[in-house]
Amino acid sequence: MWLPIFIFLYLSLNIGIGWWASRWIKTSSDFAIAGRNLPLFLASSAMFATWFGSETMLGASSVFAEKGIIGVIEEPFGAALCLFLVGAFFARPLYRKKILTFNDYYRARYGTLVEFISAIIMIPSYFGWIAAQLIAMSIILNVLIGLPLFWGILLCAVVVVIYTYIGGMWAVSITDSIQTVIIIVGLLFFAVQMVNLVGGFDKVIASTPKGFFRFYPKADVHSIAEYIVAWITIGLGAIPQQDIFQRVAAAKSENTAVRASYLSSLMYLVIASLPLLIGLCGGILYPELLKENAQMLLPQIVIQHGNLFLQVLFFGALLSAIMSTASGAMLAPATVVAENLIKPRYPALTDKQLLRIMRFSLVGIAVSSAIMANLQRNIYDLVAQSATFGLVSLFVPLVAGLYWKPANQVGALSAMVLGMSVWIFFTFLPIGFPEQLLGLFASILGMLLGSLLTKK
Repeated sequence: MWLPIFIFLYLSLNIGIGWWASRWIKTSSDFAIAGRNLPLFLASSAMFATWFGSETMLGASSVFAEKGIIGVIEEPFGAALCLFLVGAFFARPLYRKKILTFNDYYRARYGTLVEFISAIIMIPSYFGWIAAQLIAMSIILNVLIGLPLFWGILLCAVVVVIYTYIGGMWAVSITDSIQTVIIIVGLLFFAVQMVNLVGGFDKVIASTPKGFFRFYPKADVHSIAEYIVAWITIGLGAIPQQDIFQRVAAAKSENTAVRASYLSSLMYLVIASLPLLIGLCGGILYPELLKENAQMLLPQIVIQHGNLFLQVLFFGALLSAIMSTASGAMLAPATVVAENLIKPRYPALTDKQLLRIMRFSLVGIAVSSAIMANLQRNIYDLVAQSATFGLVSLFVPLVAGLYWKPANQVGALSAMVLGMSVWIFFTFLPIGFPEQLLGLFASILGMLLGSLLTKK
């Protein structure tokens, strides 16, 4: 009785924050990057919340309980690597350019054709990411009140759209900061409870099979290749994504952007260990739940064996993580649609009209993602598919543009098209070698040959 009421109040609070944050939304820049005014705490919380959502709380925790550390290299280790690399190599040079989207950078470096193609590639890459969050939120509502997944997905999409539509990046950043605190408190408390139920850390470790904590791959080509893919899918593939760039650009200074990247990387690595530990304890205590539906392991344990206080903390943390990721992931492609697809073709648009287009695009992105969520309901796979778009097509042109002077338009186009084509081809006709690596190699080759053969 009380738990559904809490969920309703929590969702209403997020909408209220969106309404409150709308007072700062005067321009499209305010909506997209908070007017470049975020202090370190807000910027760090926003970056941390970029991907700390369903794939970490439900997807990675269940995979960890089944496969051990080697199964979760991609998430959370790859995600933490991505945030660190952003701070080390990308935050400073990109912040100085005073641009609104990653695609603005591609236009300035390579021309309008590359801008257009990069936008066409980037926008659909978010559908899977957002869909994963909507699925996770609908799972929660299904567990709590028996709401069918279809209606849960629809309801969750509506709630996230409302507060993001109203408050933009300001609403996303403020809610991210509040939600980060809830995540930490809720997960810490739940983790302690679960470890105590098992009988302490010694019992937890003793209950795991041999090799469970192995951090390195087996000594064969296929295992090593899959291990590399796990590190770079999000570790490199998420770097040229608009959601992370908007958080970098929203910081109040260049140094704040860099420090926020490093701090969020550390936060991600430390805090993400908590749902992994909870999932491991849950798998030890309730192996039958792990076999029935691994993604439902944590929610089912809390519902069946947790008191009201524990349920409030856990579902508060879970909802916080998911909504933080979903709101930023919806805002990012909506900004790209307005800034890089529509604005260049209608240069007479006023800033108010552009802001309106961003908001309408947000609704369209949410509808597309909700449709995808009803077609594919494996959270971990949806996230991996989304990050691969950036890895095989957008990463190489970004790095080459910043750090390799011969890079030109032909090289960038070749890298995008060849990398994407090779990845898609070998996805449908596998050869026993990771298609993500083949796509990345093809993208590098396209950049090298395209730039050098057309060098002036």
